[in-house]
Amino acid sequence: MNGIDYTFCELREKTVVNVADGKQLGRIADIALHCSGRVVGVIVPGEKKFFKNFTTGDSIFIPWKNVIKIGDDVILVELCPIDVTDCAVRNN
Repeated sequence: MNGIDYTFCELREKTVVNVADGKQLGRIADIALHCSGRVVGVIVPGEKKFFKNFTTGDSIFIPWKNVIKIGDDVILVELCPIDVTDCAVRNN
């Protein structure tokens, strides 16, 4: 991407924004790794319910190949609106 190394703590402080529709998806909650240590993708919490302080239990998996740019305050990703629901990961 831009040749800079980031820690998980640095990444989780940045807001993830989908450039396809301009929607803020939230902040990174987790990172998915291959057994070789390669980053496979990032996971952001699902939408919060009205009047609730916790998420719906659905999280959005964003493949690493869809991360376009990591900036000072935001992480730009490109997901088609249909991809957001298709990539939802169910938490038990």
